[in-house]
Amino acid sequence: MSLIDRPVAAPVRRPHDHRAWWIVAVAATAIMAAGAFGTLPGLLVAPLHHEFGWSHGTTGLAMWVNMALNGLIAPFAAALMERFGPRRIAAAALLTIAAGAALTTVMTAAWQFTLYWGVLIGLGTGAMGGTFATVVTNRWFVRRRGLATGILTASGVFGQFVFLPPLAWVVEHLQWRAGTVTLAMAALVVVPLAWFWLRDHPSETGTTAGPSASPSAPPRARPFQVLRGAARTRTFWLLAGTFAICGISTNGLMWTHFVPAAGDHGMAPTTAASMLTLIGIFNVAGTVASGWLTDRYDARLLLAVYYTLRAGTLFVLPQLLGPSVHPPLIAFIILFGLLDVATIPPTIALSAIRDRFGTEESAVVFGWTLAAHQLGAGLMALAGGLLRDALGTYTMVWIFAGLLCLVAALMSALVPAPAPGAEPRAR
Repeated sequence: MSLIDRPVAAPVRRPHDHRAWWIVAVAATAIMAAGAFGTLPGLLVAPLHHEFGWSHGTTGLAMWVNMALNGLIAPFAAALMERFGPRRIAAAALLTIAAGAALTTVMTAAWQFTLYWGVLIGLGTGAMGGTFATVVTNRWFVRRRGLATGILTASGVFGQFVFLPPLAWVVEHLQWRAGTVTLAMAALVVVPLAWFWLRDHPSETGTTAGPSASPSAPPRARPFQVLRGAARTRTFWLLAGTFAICGISTNGLMWTHFVPAAGDHGMAPTTAASMLTLIGIFNVAGTVASGWLTDRYDARLLLAVYYTLRAGTLFVLPQLLGPSVHPPLIAFIILFGLLDVATIPPTIALSAIRDRFGTEESAVVFGWTLAAHQLGAGLMALAGGLLRDALGTYTMVWIFAGLLCLVAALMSALVPAPAPGAEPRAR
């Protein structure tokens, strides 16, 4: 029986929702600790150039490896979590992240930066990304699943941006190694919390839950089995394509290159980092609101609107950057922040359409779409640095990303509508 034809049992209502929200709180803390590593590379471009003479392209290569592995590990992390539980995977991922950050402080060559930051931190943060949130919400929620997804997504974004201003100050006034060590310690602190307080399944707390049996396929084989089934659908390829463009325009461009791009226009690193922090603050509101909207409206329409508006913001950004902060730039920060990761809840919802993939496979399916997201992000992190080295400006990079967002809006509208009753809705 194929993946697409496999009957999927209806989820069972789970009582004692307050226990599920405690799990969300613990998972959000772990995601926040891992997410803090997402935007730090933007602060390291200038210090690494001054200390080692590395170009934007050299640091961009390590960031490309980081983001590519971050995405490619996602479906395998989802399969491992379904077999061994998210608690063990979260603890191992946080330890890997801390080790990579600590080793970065003693590096002396560019290949070491690629290994420590690119490989170790890329794998660790990938395991703690969107598939972790998907596994948690699929296991613990039937009602308010979109809201829970929005909260966990927002926690990752919050972690990416809340540390930026103090880290920017540390990097500027002390040394970049001090900022890296700070984040390594934060990841280590959260390991005991994840290990002792996170629960793998509602049945561990005596709560009624859906099927808890482990998948029959080995963790290393199951992602490919799910991919073979999902790849037969047009929905999967449209979601993977739109999410790749999402990664290009957010992680790969804004989160990696905004600080150095603002520096090209005379803005101080601490000021630029503060602007990214504001984006992160509005990310939280935008993502939670998007989760609420996803529970109620057509996810395809939401994605088309989000990508269209994001394209408009990217087109105007080159005219807004300068040495100081002014009202039009603040307006950009607010709007881009609301849209930045608002795409995740509707993308997860479309990955969980039961007549396409099946509820049990949705985390792995989303893992593959997340892989496309991070591959696109890594490509832009590298290409953006190379283009900046070649052209001396980021202007054409912003415009190109905006055009791609318009393509993503069209692709979102072309996602086939789910069969009646197949799309997950709040009960």
